[in-house]
Amino acid sequence: MNENTVMPELANIFAILADKFPGNVFFKFIYLWENVSFSLLIVLALGIFAFFACRKNSFIPVSRLQAAVEIIVGGLDDFICGIMGPSGRKYTPFIGTLFIYILCMNLSGLIPFMKSSTASWSTTLALALCVFFYVQYTAVRELGFLGYLDHLAGKPRGVLAFTIVMPLFMLFLHVITELIRPLSLSLRLRGNIWGDEVLIGLLSGFGIKGLPLLFFNMLMAVLTAIVQAAVFCLLTTIYFALVLNHEEEAAE
Repeated sequence: MNENTVMPELANIFAILADKFPGNVFFKFIYLWENVSFSLLIVLALGIFAFFACRKNSFIPVSRLQAAVEIIVGGLDDFICGIMGPSGRKYTPFIGTLFIYILCMNLSGLIPFMKSSTASWSTTLALALCVFFYVQYTAVRELGFLGYLDHLAGKPRGVLAFTIVMPLFMLFLHVITELIRPLSLSLRLRGNIWGDEVLIGLLSGFGIKGLPLLFFNMLMAVLTAIVQAAVFCLLTTIYFALVLNHEEEAAE
């Protein structure tokens, strides 16, 4: 739903269409669900881009578009495997897609008549929940259910482990930590992108006098969009690494 009706923001295409055609049910619907609509537009744009990038795929890049895509994918793979090790390669598609998708949504708000879907908590929470459930699934798959509980109880335990008090306390603490992660992931991303949109909306109302500040803030918003997408995926990579590294230590 539209969560930002009280915040100052630039008019987007869906809001304009709903205002110009108040009796049109379709325009009213996409305006009420504008965050989902803009998210789907990004999915469509990325899908078209991927289609043209892979249409004439070859082992040796024959087009600049394929070469550019391979550079991006290679960079993401190096980044993820640098944290998780070789075992992280199978998670590159998921984490890499998250980075590209979030980055495009962050930057879309800087395009006239567009809006950043990541300025809505419903969008960022959905992304964070995807990460949360995938990490939990990976932990149970790699360690087993009892092994995952053992992991949450903490290691090494030492003498206090025989009292059962410390493992239970660590289990409770780690469960709370796991449940808080989706909130911290979603609120961090949403807060930064939402703040940039509010500031741009305010500065745009100053007219010509506000152009220098607006230009500077647009540059900072681009930097924020890149950093926040990177931070979201960095934390996601670390969450996976905590499970996989524990698995490797147990195997040794």
